[in-house]
Amino acid sequence: MKRILGFFQLIRYPNLFFVMLTQVLFYFCVIKTQFIKFGIDGPRLVQFDFYLLVLSSVLIAAAGYIINDYFDLNIDKINKPERLIIDKLISRRWAMFFHLFISFIGLLLTAYVSWHLKNPFLLLFNSLTVILLWFYSTTFKRRLLSGNILISILTAWVIGVLYVAEVRWSFGEILPYQNAAMLNLYKLSAVYAGFAFIVSLIREIVKDLEDQDGDRKNNCETMPIVWGHIATKIFISVWILVLIGILVIMLFYTLFNGWFLMSAIILLALLIPLYLNFKKIQLANTPKDYHVISVNIKLIMFFGILSMISYFYHNS
Repeated sequence: MKRILGFFQLIRYPNLFFVMLTQVLFYFCVIKTQFIKFGIDGPRLVQFDFYLLVLSSVLIAAAGYIINDYFDLNIDKINKPERLIIDKLISRRWAMFFHLFISFIGLLLTAYVSWHLKNPFLLLFNSLTVILLWFYSTTFKRRLLSGNILISILTAWVIGVLYVAEVRWSFGEILPYQNAAMLNLYKLSAVYAGFAFIVSLIREIVKDLEDQDGDRKNNCETMPIVWGHIATKIFISVWILVLIGILVIMLFYTLFNGWFLMSAIILLALLIPLYLNFKKIQLANTPKDYHVISVNIKLIMFFGILSMISYFYHNS
């Protein structure tokens, strides 16, 4: 039983639920709403294929967490000794087997959906995701900014993959100017994927501040180690201010369109918490301080994703 529980901790089941929730809400609250709004039969991604694509995303993410912990064993012995799973409950050999097997199943499901939609880019990009998660764990994570940016891109891909699934690539509709529903979907995908990218980047840098003791002892070149605390905090603060600026624009846009529920979410669940964490990052000094900020940033991302429900409410 302990090994089973350890396995679910290893694959970060709360984060996998977050991946699933993001894709389910985007599909039912945003994608389907667009096609209904413009009176178009669709989407191309039927529900059965959608569920397979969600499962493939969850499996690929789970495999990524496993391989990350596999190569991070020495760092985690310093930063999080009480949370070790590999070499404690699950052997390194079994961890590698689980990574390879789960990745294979995830890509197999993607291959079926790609074939059914006649869209080879789904399989291509998900295969690239698996490869990048491997190199993130072995190399990029220990390099200045490259690992942070890579994970942020892959976080945005959780939403981007659903847009890619809807594009008729054979007709060259990457930017579908002639299709109002797809053009709107492109804009909404860019907004939510962009939000996910920026929030993820902020959180990844905050986590580097939290984990710097173990990173330093294992010769990692993360931003706090290379640039120092002050420069790292400035970097985080700038990105928080950029996100606040974008959200202020979105707030005025939603107010102008009478989307008052969306406006309330942006103001109360995103803008105010972002400002409070902007203040907290200036005062933070200990791993505990940074951990609290990291959790707060994750909650902000959560409420950002939940805003899709209000989009459905205002457009259905």
